[in-house]
Amino acid sequence: MAEFDYDLIIVGAGVGGHGAALHAVKQGLKTAIIEAKDMGGTCVNRGCVPSKALLAASGRVRELQDTNHLQSLGVNVGNVSFDHSAIAQHAQSLVEKIRGDMSNSLNRLKVDTINGWGKVVAPQKVSVLTEEGEKTITGRDIMLSPGSTPFVPPGIQLDGKTVYTSDDALKLSWIPDWIAIIGSGYIGLEFSDIYSALGSEITMIEALDKLMPGFDRDIAKIAERVLIKPRDIETYSGVLAKSVKPGSPVVIELADAKTKEITEVLEVDAALVATGRVPATKNIGLETIGVETDRRGYIPVNDNLQVVSNGEPVPNLWAIGDATGKMMLAHAASAQGISAVENICGNHHQVNYRAIPAAAFTHPEISYVGLTEDAAKELGKEEGFPVKSVRTYFKANSKALAEGEEDGVAKIIYRQDTGELLGAHIIGMHASDLIQEAANAIASGEPVQNLAFNVHTHPTLSEVLDEAFKRAEVKS
Repeated sequence: MAEFDYDLIIVGAGVGGHGAALHAVKQGLKTAIIEAKDMGGTCVNRGCVPSKALLAASGRVRELQDTNHLQSLGVNVGNVSFDHSAIAQHAQSLVEKIRGDMSNSLNRLKVDTINGWGKVVAPQKVSVLTEEGEKTITGRDIMLSPGSTPFVPPGIQLDGKTVYTSDDALKLSWIPDWIAIIGSGYIGLEFSDIYSALGSEITMIEALDKLMPGFDRDIAKIAERVLIKPRDIETYSGVLAKSVKPGSPVVIELADAKTKEITEVLEVDAALVATGRVPATKNIGLETIGVETDRRGYIPVNDNLQVVSNGEPVPNLWAIGDATGKMMLAHAASAQGISAVENICGNHHQVNYRAIPAAAFTHPEISYVGLTEDAAKELGKEEGFPVKSVRTYFKANSKALAEGEEDGVAKIIYRQDTGELLGAHIIGMHASDLIQEAANAIASGEPVQNLAFNVHTHPTLSEVLDEAFKRAEVKS
């Protein structure tokens, strides 16, 4: 140990790096974590946490304004108003609390937290540029967890006020009367949910041929019917926002995604750029140790999360989180951090990405785990096994009916010959919680014919999945 300052140095204190540090201490490793900005990274400060706070508040507004729904339950509510600055403060207060809790947990476990820009300068050596100056520390192993930043396509100019990314949208400094949301992935969907609840008119612009391209097709169709069509949202698909210029108004040139020819010009009050994220892998020293990122900037890693150069693992160098390009989810980064620590300690472990669930916290929610039906059928075609799917509906669920929330469906996809669960997709009330049962089943390899014997509380929403498992037919 005297040879190095630390057993493990982690560069980046997002959810992934934080989880890795906690697990490293549990495994007896002397650990340091380096963070240039705020503890918690994107998730806590500019992503998962504040967005869910905004969604919770705006969701309450939506519920209280839906007088028809409330009256069907026998509830009458007067005029509903909101203070957008107070909603924003609710989100910021949550950020500060969780950020403080994370810092305290590291301090309690005696993890050295170093504020500054960390950069690999040689094998097992990291320099840190702090306010006091630059210093170098050594570690037997180094883990890179630099995270990601919003992707801004060419032609889009940001000013942070009228044209902005999710980083600035989370401040909720104002509610535009008319806002264009560029991108229909989960970030675009969640902000359309927030803004539409708070009174904005929305234009959603998607470059690919179909809205919500990352979701299972059946789920996307229902999402369009439930989350978009009843609301003040117009949509474009197969259309590029070729040029976006800030101002009053914001001027957006729309172009055909295939021909790139301008087809229309929009003038709106604001534009939110929700076109995905890119890895934050510049200026972290990869070039000094001969590591090249791929063309998109991701750090190449093997299944053990070792950084790879020229097809071979770089000794004592690991990478996790968004920067690896595996799954851009905070809990995926955390799983990777724990897995990498296990491998550092000689306990072979690999992350099962197919068992990692994801969710969009819209109203109602969307969640999924594993393969879409199209992807599962493609895999079945390649490997020679039959694929089947089963759908069950919230409108047949007693709890959903009691809540007056019958819009929703659960869909499972499985191998018909063995019953292996390949994927599950849910849209409906509390979908983000319901998906965990399917994720656990995929992780444990439990086939649908066994899941069908599990007993679920009645009446609960969990019976939607229970019914799906019972309907599945396995033919060996």
